[in-house]
Amino acid sequence: MCGIIGIIGTNDAAPRLVEGLRRLEYRGYDSAGVATLVDDRIERRRAEGKLANLDRRLRAEPLAGLIGIGHTRWATHGGPTETNAHPHATERCAVVHNGIIENYQELKAELEADGHVFETETDTEIIVHLVTWYLDRGLAPVEAAAKSLKRLEGAFALGLIFAGEHELMIGARRGTPLAVGYGEGEMYLASDAFALAPLTNRICYLEDGDWVEVRRDGAVVHDAGDAVVERAVRLTAVSGALIGKGGYRHFMLKEIYEQPQVIGDTLNYFIHPSTGHIEIPDLHFDLSAVPRLTIVACGTAYYAGMVAKYWFEQIARLPVELDIASEFRYREAPLPAGGAALFISQSGETLDTLEALRYCRRQGQHILSVVNAPESTIARESDAVLYTLAGPEIGVASTKAFTTQLTTLACLAIAVARARGAIDQTREAALAAALREVPARAAEVLRHDERLEALAQEVAEARDVLYLGRGSAFPLALEGALKLKEISYIHAEGYAAGELKHGPIALIDESVPVIVLVPSDSLFEKVVSNVQEVCARSGKVLLIADARGVAKLANKVRWSVELPAVDPFVAPILYAIPVQLLAYHTAVLKGTDVDQPRNLAKSVTVE
Repeated sequence: MCGIIGIIGTNDAAPRLVEGLRRLEYRGYDSAGVATLVDDRIERRRAEGKLANLDRRLRAEPLAGLIGIGHTRWATHGGPTETNAHPHATERCAVVHNGIIENYQELKAELEADGHVFETETDTEIIVHLVTWYLDRGLAPVEAAAKSLKRLEGAFALGLIFAGEHELMIGARRGTPLAVGYGEGEMYLASDAFALAPLTNRICYLEDGDWVEVRRDGAVVHDAGDAVVERAVRLTAVSGALIGKGGYRHFMLKEIYEQPQVIGDTLNYFIHPSTGHIEIPDLHFDLSAVPRLTIVACGTAYYAGMVAKYWFEQIARLPVELDIASEFRYREAPLPAGGAALFISQSGETLDTLEALRYCRRQGQHILSVVNAPESTIARESDAVLYTLAGPEIGVASTKAFTTQLTTLACLAIAVARARGAIDQTREAALAAALREVPARAAEVLRHDERLEALAQEVAEARDVLYLGRGSAFPLALEGALKLKEISYIHAEGYAAGELKHGPIALIDESVPVIVLVPSDSLFEKVVSNVQEVCARSGKVLLIADARGVAKLANKVRWSVELPAVDPFVAPILYAIPVQLLAYHTAVLKGTDVDQPRNLAKSVTVE
């Protein structure tokens, strides 16, 4: 959520700030703005809504200046209005800020008592007034910023510029990511390396609690105690060329179609090409020997963890505790000595997941993460990391990141099962062979795109939709419902099909589409019975199944989509694709913003 960029450059900053913000649009936002120094004063241009509105504002009112900061805001405190849009400013400084200042009300009361007048409903505005308070008392900008940072409570990343200071930006991070970019005679700040991809590939990632003085010729990093520290400057592989739409109408559709390739890339990373043996990089601890694995994640990543729970328990015989990150640490869960915790995150920056990781660290757990961003905070704070090779995912609704998470977790489950002696070499080879078929089978599933587009017309007319599945298809029912809600704004719920008679069956009538996922596994006949119960009550069933399921229920259901027959172990990866396509086409028919649905952000970096 939210995006920050700052530039001390040799050309006008405003156009490049906007371009940097455009590369951060995938994070989700509802207003945007930039501020630069014009002569010695701070000038701003802000607009609610999309960056196109800010672009129009800048064309009508151009903004000069070689130093500036920009921001895409996702509203927390105060509505998504121009007044509440960042940057916030006084006559002496301006700020852009991701995160939440938890003690802003106390600080605001103190400053109002001293005569400060606030213009916005945001927590962010407190920062510039606090810095200004110190400036008015004679402190230099660097000192004023350092004093102010010590008084802020919460999780945040921020960038500051100062009136009359053409050679200085201040950046700081606490819980929320911020990077420093090194250019030729220029320097940059950004919350995401994508924002800087066309400008530089030399990046320094601040560590938690760091703050930095950025000047045209370099940067000085301070830790939380204000001591000057060295932080590695590394070459990043992030490229602006990776985030184009490639001729597709939306990033989401492009990313759905990339799944055969990225699943294959991920499998090639874990499966030895000649032996077919699953090879997991050195974990620095023996995962097969832990008494229990705790899996923690949010949103779609949580559903990936839910599928993994089935795999670890059924195949590896490893007990698993699964929890939502935003709830986990508040339960103060007791964790076993010698246990391990697995964290799943596309961005590697999700704050709830990161804080859950830190809780497990304090409880003495081994820390393993599955992330798509090698340079992310979660990756850096883990004992071991398994990378999904999805590449940049720009659409807010996760697609290829989800299926590569599943692919990675499937490989890990096989490796742990073999190490624990729960499966033999023959079974390992069979499961690995099933996985190696997935890219080709995924390409076959994509051939149903037109069929799913036609069926989306039926779903688009509904107010409510139910998704049903059993076993490892149950998490896919939850994920399908989430996808539909996220991008089409149609109310949808996913249920374990066996729970149908415990309440949801009361919702069944001819106006409610029921989407049922029925792979040919040990629960097939039970799900068939559940489908017949729905049909007996005039439910409109869309069946997603292989040839066996379609043949069994052809005379019962309203519609069907036939998927290739695969080993039940890999079915969750394939069955994710049709529910993604169905949600996508429904959203297009509804006319929603598919890639940037309302109120949602790609990376949730506040609680």
